[in-house]
Amino acid sequence: MSTATAGAIFVLSLIAALAVAYRYLGDYMFRVVAAERHGRVERGIYKVLGVDPNAEQSWGVYARSVLAFSLISLLALYAMMRLQNLWFDTPEFPAVMDHGAWNTAVSFVTNTNWQWYSGESTMTHFTQMAGLAVQNFVSAAVGIAVAVALVRGFARRKTGQLGNFWVDLTRITLRILLPISAVAAILLIAGGAVQNLSDGTLITTLTGGRQHITGGAVASQEAIKDLGTNGGGFYNVNSAHPFENPTTWTNWLEIFLLLCIPFALPRVFGRMVKDNRQGYAILAVMAIIAIGSVALTNVFELNHAGTVPQAVGAAMEGKDIRFGVSNSATFAAATTLTSTGSVNSFHDSYTALGGMMPIVNMMLGEVAPGGVGAGLYGMLTLAVITVFIAGLMVGRTPEYVGKKIGAREIKFASMYFLITPALVLIGVAAAMATGNWQTQANVGPHGFSEVVYAFTSAANNNGSAFAGITVSTPWWNNALGLAMLLGRFLPIIVALGLAGSLARQTPVPASAGTLPTHKPLFIGMVVGVVVILVALTFLPALALGPLAEGL
Repeated sequence: MSTATAGAIFVLSLIAALAVAYRYLGDYMFRVVAAERHGRVERGIYKVLGVDPNAEQSWGVYARSVLAFSLISLLALYAMMRLQNLWFDTPEFPAVMDHGAWNTAVSFVTNTNWQWYSGESTMTHFTQMAGLAVQNFVSAAVGIAVAVALVRGFARRKTGQLGNFWVDLTRITLRILLPISAVAAILLIAGGAVQNLSDGTLITTLTGGRQHITGGAVASQEAIKDLGTNGGGFYNVNSAHPFENPTTWTNWLEIFLLLCIPFALPRVFGRMVKDNRQGYAILAVMAIIAIGSVALTNVFELNHAGTVPQAVGAAMEGKDIRFGVSNSATFAAATTLTSTGSVNSFHDSYTALGGMMPIVNMMLGEVAPGGVGAGLYGMLTLAVITVFIAGLMVGRTPEYVGKKIGAREIKFASMYFLITPALVLIGVAAAMATGNWQTQANVGPHGFSEVVYAFTSAANNNGSAFAGITVSTPWWNNALGLAMLLGRFLPIIVALGLAGSLARQTPVPASAGTLPTHKPLFIGMVVGVVVILVALTFLPALALGPLAEGL
């Protein structure tokens, strides 16, 4: 069987599994967020928090709840890392330096999981389990909760209420993320992933050397790392490490985990607005962009442009022989399309155009399908921009799922789109102007690509990296931390403001002049808007980096 054929089978089997997940996982998540009854454990949590689960919140209160919870999480995680040398007497793990702890706390609270450090040598088991893994759950739940709140804005009429953040957070964590992660962790353990509390084992290598092999609660963190589109690995090399990702079938499972919730959420949208056709339309937009990205990344890597790769027949630099080119390229596309940041190969070693694709995926806003929750509310915001443009073309007030898109709504949508590119381009300009990007080995178009990748990854809350530059310095930790913080919470505030504006409206019936938003014309328009907006915004940066290197 040829490499291309094996890669095609790998991708087609994923598509089939995701089609099943869209229907059944999507319906299950809809029942979770729409349920009226509270579980016994949930009621206990509400009582401890002092929350009335039956009281709904306006968009402003919902946003303040998100920010308050995230601030407390950030401070707690920062303190845990700064004091980790005091926990359980672990002097071999010193306290994490201040700027590194800040960067990591921001990273995990914002669902980015950017890692400047090697997890196995920097973080204790307690910090990994009680700090980082916990944030993997709740930061993912925050993203889904915000997406659900925006969908309620489309679904509700003449109200300022968007639900209760604390109820959404608790239900999503307990009913969706925890049970799926538990099953996934068991599967990963069955595949060979490590799950223990061992301090590690000292072994003798084949050459007679001594090596310390670190153990830990790897499988449990791996499961939610992928399911929650977090991406932070227990080990430095992430999902390329055999303890995290032992075989080709666990590689398939991990890709499925990071795609299943983002691709199933459009089903929740369709069910909540009582028109499944709208969910299928959003799914189609996501699928078209995702399939195109996966195909191009595979083509660029399988064609192995360059003298040396052509001579040996493959662009295998930076890739594990267990997975090969196609499985690695598919993983790279999936992880950057979903704001996961988990990697099973070294993106910095990709061919110039192959390495460009992960950057482009992030520049698209990671909406195809995007992070858990973030992908859906990003795509719905782009759909709002699309119907507004369509309305201008035909001279009508634009409408989307029965809601008018007026000046207030388009201001929110425009702000949402402009935030991330501004953070990326300002960050890149600051790095270049201050000289923080350049080292002896980091020059030319590829060096510029590394800087563009870093800020694109941070501002879009992805977390993967090109590497090649030392990002553990105070400047990089502070700059990227700020990009992650603003790139996460400014769009959330804007998305919730849009939800509040939509929820107050009275639905308008469709007329002969209403653009059908469930047909191929609209799907094609949304795809075009996404691609054209990104091209207009980022083409100069791409031309100076990966395109210049590739050409």
